[in-house]
This record gives sequence, structure tokens and C-alpha cells, in this order.
Amino acid sequence: MSTSSIKALIERLLATAATRRRVLAAGAAAAGTLAALPGPALAAPPVNTLKPGLLGGRGDVAILGHDTVAYFTLGKAVRGRDEFTHEWMGAKWKFASQAHLDLFKADPARYAPQYGGYCAYGVSRGYLVKIEPEQFRIVDGRLYLNYDASVQAEWLKDVAGHIRRADAQFEALLRQ
Repeated sequence: MSTSSIKALIERLLATAATRRRVLAAGAAAAGTLAALPGPALAAPPVNTLKPGLLGGRGDVAILGHDTVAYFTLGKAVRGRDEFTHEWMGAKWKFASQAHLDLFKADPARYAPQYGGYCAYGVSRGYLVKIEPEQFRIVDGRLYLNYDASVQAEWLKDVAGHIRRADAQFEALLRQ
């Protein structure tokens, strides 16, 4: 598959996810389910709790139940365990050990992924989309997650540029 074909596929995937999110939000608003919420009616949660799959929806667990501290201490994606759970920023965070849970509790901002765990490339392109926990990089002591391996490969071509663009628009994306 050519580079231009991969880029086109990525854009279609990201656009499809954003369209699905807007359609679901519009349907919920039409049904009146968002009317009682304070603030902007279509605001996205600050932490990514999107489930995998085409119709995954949202859950209440951050980064698909993976231990965010393990990325820093072990250098890999590790599933968290139910007995080591902490609620932070409206989501449940799972950890592989009590030691990792304690590290997170002491300094969550140090270990939490950037952009609330949404795909770093997607945020740089204006979308809040799911991630595959195995697709990550730590850059300057910060954790960045991506949609899948092909999206991460694209993100790696201009890490600084994507981070700069994502930093500039993440807060606005949450308010959409």
C-alpha cells in the first residue's frame, strides 16, 4: 500500500470516528438526554474511555484498562488489575501493582497520557478517537498514545509538529 493510500485511509478512519461521535451526540441531544448537563452540551470527557471496535461506545475505564505507570517503569503496555484501581478525572485507572497505583496517586499528571489518552495523531488532526494501548511513545517524559500502528508510523514522521498542533487544539476539541 502506498504512502498516499495509507494517509487517505487514516483520514477516512479519523473522519468516520468523528462523524460517528457527532451523530451519536446529536441523537442524544435530540432525545433530550444531554439537556440537564452543565456546560456545553456536546463536550467530550477529558479522559478517553472509548471502547474498541466500530460500535464500542464509552465505558468508564481509562486507556482500555492498561497501567499508565508501566509505560514509564517497564517500557511497555501492561494490563491493569481490578484490585488496583483509582478514580481520577472522571475515569477508572487500573494498575498492575500497588506500587504503580501509589506512584500514580502521588503524581497523576506525571504518568497520565497526554490529551487524556486520546490518539495523539488524531488530536493533531482535530479528532478525539480511540487508541491501541500498545501504540505509544514517551517523548520528553510524556506519554503519547495512538490509534494503531499505521497511524503511529504517520505520527512518528513529525512528532514535534503533531505535538505542537495537538497542544494548540486539545482543549477546544473537548468543548466541541
